[in-house]
Amino acid sequence: MDLRALLEQPTEVERDAVDSLLGPAEPFNGRVMFGGHSARQQRHLLLPALHAVQDATGTVTRGALGYISERLTVPPAEAYGVATFYALFDVDSAGGSKAHVCDDIVCAQAGAEDLCSRLEADGVEYERSPCLGQCDRAPAVMYHRPGTGYGVSAPVAADTAGVFGFDDLSPGVVHQEASELRLLRRVGVVDPTSIDAYIESGGFQTLAKAKELGPEAVIEELKMSGLRGRGGAAFPIGIKWEGVRDAPGDEKYVIANGDESEPGTFKDRLVMEGDPFAVVEAMAIYGYVTGATQGYIYVRGEYPTAEKRLLAAVRQAAAAGFLDNFDLEVRRGAGAYICGEETALFASIEGHRGEPRQKPPFPTTHGVFQKPTGINNIETLVATLEVVANGGEAFARIGTDQSTGPKLFCVSGAVSNPGVFEVEFGTTLGELLDLAGGISGGSGFGAVLMGGAAGVFADESALDVPLTFEHTREAGTTMGSGAIVFFDDQTDFTAVLRRIAQFFRDESCGQCVPCRIGTVRQEEALARIGSGAALGSIEEEKVRLDDLALVMTDASICGLGQTAASAIQSAMRLGLA
Repeated sequence: MDLRALLEQPTEVERDAVDSLLGPAEPFNGRVMFGGHSARQQRHLLLPALHAVQDATGTVTRGALGYISERLTVPPAEAYGVATFYALFDVDSAGGSKAHVCDDIVCAQAGAEDLCSRLEADGVEYERSPCLGQCDRAPAVMYHRPGTGYGVSAPVAADTAGVFGFDDLSPGVVHQEASELRLLRRVGVVDPTSIDAYIESGGFQTLAKAKELGPEAVIEELKMSGLRGRGGAAFPIGIKWEGVRDAPGDEKYVIANGDESEPGTFKDRLVMEGDPFAVVEAMAIYGYVTGATQGYIYVRGEYPTAEKRLLAAVRQAAAAGFLDNFDLEVRRGAGAYICGEETALFASIEGHRGEPRQKPPFPTTHGVFQKPTGINNIETLVATLEVVANGGEAFARIGTDQSTGPKLFCVSGAVSNPGVFEVEFGTTLGELLDLAGGISGGSGFGAVLMGGAAGVFADESALDVPLTFEHTREAGTTMGSGAIVFFDDQTDFTAVLRRIAQFFRDESCGQCVPCRIGTVRQEEALARIGSGAALGSIEEEKVRLDDLALVMTDASICGLGQTAASAIQSAMRLGLA
């Protein structure tokens, strides 16, 4: 078989960027490329290699793609398919600096259109972006400058939008007193860049206690605590960790899912930026308890500050001897909402398009690299520290019988004090709104979106609903991962719903027909309704939307398609559109 690479040659800058990651290339005599099996074993470095080139030049040219393909023995067409799957890889432009302007549901209400207009007037290259996870300080812009990397500015005033700032952020605000907090007690109090400061605050004592207890005892404490996953699925954590530990085989993995891409969600970002050593400590315990010797912290590509702080935390923890024989790597995502789904995240780490897999088999036996894998989101992992440190019984006494412990909620939109709030399960939505200062600007209550773009709209009656797994389910709403977006009574909900539909249209991985086609048709129907060009009557369009929702919910492979119509259907039931 005659396999040919792309004909274009990489530049020296591109070659150096790839070689700095993969090492010097083996000699090539025109007939035989050395590397073979060892090169194929590096397939999982495809995304880091693409990032290396993009960071250096601002684009991934055909020459660079061909060189990466040669080094990793990946067919160029396949490498191109991966590069074009992820939104942050640019394969079309000449490179250079670029601004990514968030125009999602929260930033749109906070002036994103003004930012776009100013950048366009100033001749600054930009593109519109889905939620950047900066909803507490909207509007937000992520900048990329070749040779420097990514940085985020938020909030951004329209008259300064063309100034390329890096990590020009207002501090992550925690509105509550540290004495009232458990999960967030170090954020804004302890230096997130210093391992000494973390140790002085009690850091790594929980890891020592876990080793004193032993894996079985830690798992029993987790079971006793009633801790359930905070990413939306609410699976019991003790059972998940036990499943990985009991799985056959010596090669096991644990993963921290920091690909927090749900519009309106930013709690994990706050923890990764403000308390990165806690994430590292929790991962060390996770690896010890499950028997895993390799771990990944997968951070969404739009969180450059979180990535930098986690990289520094891992290096310092390893140098201090806290990771023992546990190899922990920070892996950067590249702009794909679907990679928050655990099996799509596995595919991304492996160097493939982030497409979900059918289950079963389940990750506890067939996860990343088809090995037993444990995966939890950032908030869940930090919560396990509380369980191990204070005991499962103490944790179970917080909240309710079915929803135990403290919970982080991201509150944004039309509120006076947006931010992350830590409350006990059972706190009502109205009490959470009060913590955020109520509806801003003297406007009235319009609606609340619970669970982010994949969630449910609710009216003012939801303010009395206790925020627990069981109460939200009974009320026909959802908590999801904890995103709560409030809207005032001046909101154009038609525009909001169309933006949600556009989000799912763009973020569908395209693997299954119900989602690939359904999300497009849903957005088209909402566009026709919004422009007054309905096919037939408005009621007929709504019937079409109902039919699409039914098919996507029942027949899509993963949660993206299954929930893509959820918010829109709930809004129509409330008469918001």
